[in-house]
Amino acid sequence: MDWTLVTVTFIAVVGIMGALVYAFVPGELGVAGRLSSLLAAAAPVRKADFREKGRERVQHTLASVGALVSSKTPSSRSQLMMVRAGFRKPETMQAISGLRLVLPVALVAVVFFTGWYRWNPFVVLALAALAGYMLPEMWLVGRIRARQHRLRLALPDGLDLLVICVEAGLGLDHALLRVSEELAIAHPDFSEELQLVTAEMRVGKTRTDALRELARRTGLDDIKALVAMLVQTERFGTSIAQSLRVHSDDLRMKRRQRAEEMAAKISVKMVPVLVFFIFPALMIVVIGPAMIAIARQLLKM
Repeated sequence: MDWTLVTVTFIAVVGIMGALVYAFVPGELGVAGRLSSLLAAAAPVRKADFREKGRERVQHTLASVGALVSSKTPSSRSQLMMVRAGFRKPETMQAISGLRLVLPVALVAVVFFTGWYRWNPFVVLALAALAGYMLPEMWLVGRIRARQHRLRLALPDGLDLLVICVEAGLGLDHALLRVSEELAIAHPDFSEELQLVTAEMRVGKTRTDALRELARRTGLDDIKALVAMLVQTERFGTSIAQSLRVHSDDLRMKRRQRAEEMAAKISVKMVPVLVFFIFPALMIVVIGPAMIAIARQLLKM
């Protein structure tokens, strides 16, 4: 086996994976990083600019590859998944398609040149290609779940601020805009969704349609319930402040019930750990010395 070729292939695949992570995982700066970036705003060149340009180059390359194999009109399911994952640019779908083309080839090359396929070449190479094709979608689903979790955590704070703004005399449209501004730092995902709602209403879309689009984009049951409540409140002319207050209390109760449910599941999840890991170790510690003594006595006989 030519180990030089194996090493070069491994380095190339690691480089590709690193570039993909570099392109799709946004860097999060801490407080010190944000402060230093603000202080260096007047500088002509910043490291963040190079990072952003590098990410754009990689995404553009993947989008060019994906444009060769993907259709110009992606399916509504794919578009909805991209939106729920937080990707707004249309080129991102082509980049994901390009990733689905590059990863299978890379994984098959790694398996082929490292010799891992020898016991059953067809099965191993097919599994490597399938894994490379499925990994981008699995990553996208994980990103959707993480973003939905952040939105679920941000909803109570946003709803409380919305109640305060409405009870202070602001209209619902201005209250949504104010809440989006207040949550821009603490909950940027939820703030972005509210800003999209207000932007859609500015360009002429009705409040009902904008709110329903919010529920469709997020896919969260809690936000769907909030949107349904706001639509019914507007339709029947009831008090928005009172309805929001009742819904906020109901949401807080649901959060408490969800936490109690998670706590109740812990004991059940601990059973496999106890049976397969802790109990065998205890049995070895308790019975082991006695078994050794019995074995020695039997050997003497």
